[in-house]
Amino acid sequence: MSNSKPSFINQFLRLESAGGILLFIAAILAIILANSPFYDQYELLLSTPVEVKVGALEIAKPLLLWINDGLMAIFFFLVGLELKREVLEGELSDKKNIMLPAVGAIGGMLVPALIYLYFNHNDPIAIKGWAIPAATDIAFALGVLSLLGSKVPTSLKIFLTSLAIFDDIGAIIIIALFYTSNISAQAILFAGLCIPILFALNRFNVCHKSPYILIGVIMWVATLKSGVHATLAGVIIAMFIPMRSKDEPQISPLRTIEHDLHQIVAFAILPIFAFANAGINLSGVGIEQLTHSVPIGITLGLFLGKIIGIFGLCWIAIKIGLIQLPNSMRIPHLLGTSALCGIGFTMSLFIGSLAFEETGVNLLFDERLGIIIGSLLSGITGFLILKFSLKESHSQ
Repeated sequence: MSNSKPSFINQFLRLESAGGILLFIAAILAIILANSPFYDQYELLLSTPVEVKVGALEIAKPLLLWINDGLMAIFFFLVGLELKREVLEGELSDKKNIMLPAVGAIGGMLVPALIYLYFNHNDPIAIKGWAIPAATDIAFALGVLSLLGSKVPTSLKIFLTSLAIFDDIGAIIIIALFYTSNISAQAILFAGLCIPILFALNRFNVCHKSPYILIGVIMWVATLKSGVHATLAGVIIAMFIPMRSKDEPQISPLRTIEHDLHQIVAFAILPIFAFANAGINLSGVGIEQLTHSVPIGITLGLFLGKIIGIFGLCWIAIKIGLIQLPNSMRIPHLLGTSALCGIGFTMSLFIGSLAFEETGVNLLFDERLGIIIGSLLSGITGFLILKFSLKESHSQ
């Protein structure tokens, strides 16, 4: 067991880092298209109606929402698998490894949300976006970290990954509690009936994928129709995938599925999501749009809020003796990593779509401006701090 963990972590980090670079390319391509003569075709593609009908059951959505509700459910399924593995057998199974990223995640969600609320508490529409700067994009953050090469200590990578996992838990809870539309009791009941079936599959140690896929699709459709965001079905399903086969303990169905999904998510689903959601048309953007309270709140929430929240709370906890830094990490490393966590791209865009784009209100601002500016500032700042501090550590 002890020999397999490092190789798995390194493989995971390589995938996430490469995926982060591809994510960046997809986002840049979307922005270029949105500000080119092909803007109308780009919008037409995303608004293309896609319908699936089976008897009386009908799902009709534009392509954009199939991406955000459908493909992102697979992403959240992978997140759920990672959470379960880390808690049962990974870094989060050791209490010593939990405290530092857990404290950082609390500060990294709370302070950015408070900064956003400071700028938007008087606007009943704008206040809906309070959770946007609370998110961290692990793929982008690890992509930036990979540019620093082999100087980056493994403990720093594990800290960043673990913090992002806690951040994902927070995002899942926030989406479940605050970003739901009108609730259908009948659809909720139908989705709930899938849970004891999944429990029975897990209890009887069913390790084949097919039953989980079948029940998962049914649960996703029911959740979609319920008003609770459909991506949450992915997390719930992941919790019932067996960690180990009782007949062959060396086989892990969860790790197998996670391994199979990593490349699909990193190299297809997340870049498609970025391409569909990052296309900001800048033709009408002026000072009024840039200085609107929503983009300002998101920018400062991501850029300053993450540094103040993560670094500040961790530094206090270290000073009072509640937690301690890993041996190979120093305070400047913690500061640089805290800044990198301000890259909120994928999850921030996703929460932004839940908060504003499905409200039907014609808004005078574009929350994506704040997400992109805040993420860029955070990425550049984190990279420079870590490059300098890692160089100093290497020379000592």
